[in-house]
This record gives sequence, structure tokens and C-alpha cells, in this order.
Amino acid sequence: MKNAAHTTTGDFTRVVRKTRGLQPWRRVFHAACGLTMVALVEYSGLGTGVILFLLGGGTLASLTLDWVRLRVPGANFIFFRWFAALASPREARRVASSTWFLMGVLATLLIAPAHLFAPAVLVLALADPAASVVGRLWGRHSLGKGSWEGTITFFLVACAVTFPFVGLPGALVAAVSVAIFEVLPTGVDDNLTVPVATALVLWLVESAGRALAGV
Repeated sequence: MKNAAHTTTGDFTRVVRKTRGLQPWRRVFHAACGLTMVALVEYSGLGTGVILFLLGGGTLASLTLDWVRLRVPGANFIFFRWFAALASPREARRVASSTWFLMGVLATLLIAPAHLFAPAVLVLALADPAASVVGRLWGRHSLGKGSWEGTITFFLVACAVTFPFVGLPGALVAAVSVAIFEVLPTGVDDNLTVPVATALVLWLVESAGRALAGV
């Protein structure tokens, strides 16, 4: 086996190429991480301060790993060789999606009302990968940076996971809003924007409902 310190551009290109395609285990890992985050916050019994410390430490460690691998070709080669089932070609020269994921969850925990954390992260955990899979397999009609098929899937899953928390009207508004936002070419990773946008929309809908009710 070739030493990572002596890899060539061709070697690196070949290992990155192996991460192309549907990447089913990447989608499963994405969903599992989101569900774990919700369970940690909602059911672990740990205080918010402890969870923030753990998430902050994990985010810092992930950022450090990205900083190292994006500056040391051998480290990046090892990353793609060891995590071929979880990596994506776009991460060859960019911060990993897992880092953005941690930042998105951390930001949501910091800014969202406590009762809106779970629905916001569940949209990230389930609607985002579902839309990606459907878009890759059956997407035929382009919409923004995605497809109509993927966007409709995102809307349906987002509506389903937020409904138990906020009711049908709030779920519909949030699902439509975030599904539209998700396909916009903002240039910022969805793993950061989706949970934050979902929490903000749900909060605005909730605030508007209270204002109309005169509360």
C-alpha cells in the first residue's frame, strides 16, 4: 500500500472519485446523527450547558481536522480513503458537511426556543437526505440547485416531522418556506442553513399566531 506522504494528484483523484454516486451510507449516517442529537438534547437529562460544551468541542475538533486535511495532502488522502462511504467529492477542497452539520445543530441550540430544537433538527436529519436521494434517483425537472422531485420530497418529510410539534398550519408554512430556501443557491451549506431557517420560521409562525390571538 502506498504511503500517504507520497501520494500523487492522480492517487488523490482516484480515491475522491470513489465517493461519487448516491452514497447511501452517508445518508443513513446523516439521519442517525440528527436523531442522536435530538435524543441527546431531549432525553439524555444533561443540562444545556453540558450539551453546548460537547457540541462546541465536537465542532472545534471537526474544524481542526478540516484545517489539517485541507493543508496536508497526505491527511486529505487518508480521510477520503478511510471514510469513502461517508465522504463527498465536494469535500475534497472544502469544509466537510459533518462540520457544517455540527455548526448547524450548535447554532440552532443557541438561538432557537428549546421546544423548537427537535423539529428543526429533525428536518435536517430526515427531510434533507430524503430529498437528496429522491433528487438523485428520480429528479428530472430542475429547480434552483435541486429538482422539483427532491423539493416536493423535502416539503412532505418536513411537514410530517414538524406537524407533531407545531400542528398542521405551522408545519405547512415551515415546510414550504424551508423547502424553497433549501433550493436557493445561497452558497452556504444546507447543513447550517436548514435547521436554523426551520427554527426561525417556526418561531415566526408561533409569534404571529400569538399576536393574532391577542396573547
